[in-house]
Amino acid sequence: MPKLLPTGPRRSTPPPHPGRLAVRNRLALHGRLALRRVGRLGLRGRLGVRGLVGLVGLLLVAGCSPGPTPVPVPSPAPEVAAACAELVKALPAKVLDAERREASPKSPLTAAYGDPPIEMTCGVTPPAGMAEAQSQCFEVNGVGWFAKQVENGFIFTTIGRSLYFEVAVPAKYTPEANALTDVSDAVQKHNKLVTPCT
Repeated sequence: MPKLLPTGPRRSTPPPHPGRLAVRNRLALHGRLALRRVGRLGLRGRLGVRGLVGLVGLLLVAGCSPGPTPVPVPSPAPEVAAACAELVKALPAKVLDAERREASPKSPLTAAYGDPPIEMTCGVTPPAGMAEAQSQCFEVNGVGWFAKQVENGFIFTTIGRSLYFEVAVPAKYTPEANALTDVSDAVQKHNKLVTPCT
């Protein structure tokens, strides 16, 4: 509720002295002219500042673009490594609309997409529990997968194929299994089916 001010007899203020009024008017006129000049200079300054801010923004975007992402490189047998290199080379340019990015160290056995990175590795050792999970594998576009939930997402590994190909998908991309649809063509062509999901 607004505070009410006490009422009382109003005091009439005497009109200002004519000399003071004239001085005030001259100062006001000079002040307005000065403000116009400052306004023009301020506009130029603002344009300069805007240009500088835009340049800094571009530099920040360029500086913040994701660099190489660390992806562990497996050490499979030479024949497995050769087959995996073909598979990784055949992977798409995008997965879940995330563009392919550089992995570190560079390897023909790994790939990465987006930020946070979706990591792909071929030639890995089969994960614990996979042998018992053959009957529980699920298929995406004709490719069987073993799924393991981890703290920040899922790790999927091909099951029933000649190469163990792993796809680690962060929780940001929920539902994580959607990433498998984008790689299924490459897996079908370059990872021979041995035992289908039952």
